[in-house]
This record gives sequence, structure tokens and C-alpha cells, in this order.
Amino acid sequence: MENKRRKPNKDSKPSRGARGSSKARPATKARRSSSNNKPSKEENSNSESRPSRDGKPYRKAGTYTKAPLRKADPNRKSNNNPHTKANDGKIRLNKFLAQAGIASRREADTLIAAGVVKVNGVVVTEMGFKVSPEDKVNYGGESIRGEKKVYLLMNKPKDFITTVDDPFGRRTVLQLLGKLKERVYPVGRLDRATTGVLMLTNDGDLTKKLTHPKFGVKKIYNVHLDKNVTSNHLQHLLDGFELEDGFTKADVATYVGTGEKKNQVGIELHSGKNRIIRRMFEHLGYNVVKLDRVYFAGLTKKDMARGQWRFLTEKEVGQLQMKQG
Repeated sequence: MENKRRKPNKDSKPSRGARGSSKARPATKARRSSSNNKPSKEENSNSESRPSRDGKPYRKAGTYTKAPLRKADPNRKSNNNPHTKANDGKIRLNKFLAQAGIASRREADTLIAAGVVKVNGVVVTEMGFKVSPEDKVNYGGESIRGEKKVYLLMNKPKDFITTVDDPFGRRTVLQLLGKLKERVYPVGRLDRATTGVLMLTNDGDLTKKLTHPKFGVKKIYNVHLDKNVTSNHLQHLLDGFELEDGFTKADVATYVGTGEKKNQVGIELHSGKNRIIRRMFEHLGYNVVKLDRVYFAGLTKKDMARGQWRFLTEKEVGQLQMKQG
């Protein structure tokens, strides 16, 4: 006899414990919720809220509405994005003055604080003030323009001073440059009688690093003296001694070449004190007849005659910035 399955009646309700029933769980939840006496979310929202310290009501549980996610707008500029700030074309006023060759950034801050810098005819003393390429910056009664950075190397001759101008009418190293579009100034100083490697630039930041003692820029000099230097005095230079402006010493002190000429000494040091080589030998009882700087921060005067100059290569500039950065 063929078994016939009984078709369920559409009006019939499944048992509460039946498997696969989609209405079994809601019934259980309803039964659980009915057994609790907790107020519903609507009751919570309508109930009086407990005041907070500042007088504002506390947010009740269940009343938080999650904000919908928003896609980032690529055209929107963020005030906290450093890349967006860098792309607005504005730079700090002290950096502008440094790039123009007026002074280093720190020195430019002093000029700004002193009220001697104007932007669009108005004196600016605010630190961090920014200028755009369209702004007119004035310092010392002259308009300042942001110039491209240039880097020069010169083999300084004798009887030229390393200043921008001289009130006594003496010849300066800038007169050897001829008509140069950009305004540059010497990095450090060589006295009038000293010859050799001299760098000139309008990069105030790099100048500060190359001349500040804490960066320890390496310099090498060939020194010709009025008499032979003893080996004990060479060791004395290496050990160091006190001068009127403090302790000083040479990193290297040796006879030049094979050492046959005892009156020619090679000195390597990092000090940037004024006339330091001459004063060191005068302290030991010698007079400097000739002083020539042959090395400065990785630069030499190879293939350059006295008074000649050239632009530094991109590689040389990169090495300077990398070493001193």
C-alpha cells in the first residue's frame, strides 16, 4: 500500500520546537523579553536624563546613531595635510630672506623681530609669517627677490678681503666675479694675506652649517714659516693649548711632502676662530710667511689658478648638503 505524505495545511502553525522554523527563534526572543522588566529603548529615550557636571544631559544607552560613512573628497584641501600646505606656494619669511642671501634663518628671525623687514609696505615682526611669490619684501630700503641658489668655488688670491664691501676701498673677492646676476657672499673668511679655497653662495642655511663649529667642517692649510718647526712643537699643536679666546688644537700637524723642508707644515683643523692658524704659530714663537687653504668641506682648488672661480657641480652641492645635513 503506497504511503501518502500529508501535505501541511497553510493555516496550520509549526510547533515551537520544530527544526527549520523561521518563527521559532523570534518566539523565544519574545518570550525572553517578556520575562524581563527592563524598559524599552523608546522608554529610555523618553525618560528623564541625569544632568552632567556642565549641565548637559548624559547620552543614554541606545540613543547613539552611527554616522554614515563618507567617501574622501579628492578636491578638498585639508588644513592638517603638510603636502597641501607645501603646495600653496608660500614659504616662511625667514626662509625667504635666507634664500635671497640676506642672512641665515636664525639671523633672519632677529631681523624680523627688530622690525626692519616689510612685506607689501607693512612692517612684519611675527615669527612664522609666510609670504607668497607675489608679495613684495623690503629690507634695508631695498626690494628683496627670491633668487635661485648658486654655489661658487674660488681660488682666492692675496690682497683681497672676503667681505661684500669695504669702507676703506680695499679690493674684495666679489670684484673678481664680474657681473653676476645673483647676489652671493663668502662662506667664512680668509684674511687678506691668506690664499686658497673659498666658497661663495646665497644659500643662508648651508652657510650657517658650513661655518658653525658644531658641524666640524674639515679644513686643511699649507703653512710656510720663517724658520724650521721642531717636532716637539708639532706635538704641541696636536695636544692643544690655551689662547686668549679659549683652548685650541690641530687635528693633524705634519711636515709637508717628504718632510725635507721643516719650515712647511700641513695643518688640519675644524676650528673657525679668527686668524687661528697665525695665532697658533705665534703662540709657539713662529711667524707665518705664507698661508694657503688647500681643502674646505671636501672642496679643493685643483686646476684653478689664483683669482679663478667656477660654479660647483650638482654632485658637489649634493655632497655638501648631505654631509652637513
